[in-house]
Amino acid sequence: QVQLVESGGGLVQAGDSLRLSCAASGRTFSEYRYGMGWFRQAPGKEREFVAAINWSGGSTVRADSVKGRFAISRDNAKNTLYLQMNSLKPEDTAVYYCAATRTLIARASSDYDYWGQGTQVTVSS
Repeated sequence: QVQLVESGGGLVQAGDSLRLSCAASGRTFSEYRYGMGWFRQAPGKEREFVAAINWSGGSTVRADSVKGRFAISRDNAKNTLYLQMNSLKPEDTAVYYCAATRTLIARASSDYDYWGQGTQVTVSS
């Protein structure tokens, strides 16, 4: 069993930066090298892939919409995943979810085994 808890969301203005965190816990997580990912879902829209990272952090992938603005990273010693978001735009407004996968790295939500409850990010113009 893996528990994921996102934090760091909030209300910011366009152009601002925000850093999301995802704290992972549970015996299973501690014993397996999970890949991790970030997804987001805006009101009335489908859940969208944002970024993913393998266990070591040596391989990452990002959605085209966030390249150059967002960066994914992790600190395995702290069991924490991060999403650094810069140059935020109103269209980034969404609930952001972190997830863990037993695959090496993935961008499809169906490949993820565990999900957090999400944290709201709202970007005003």
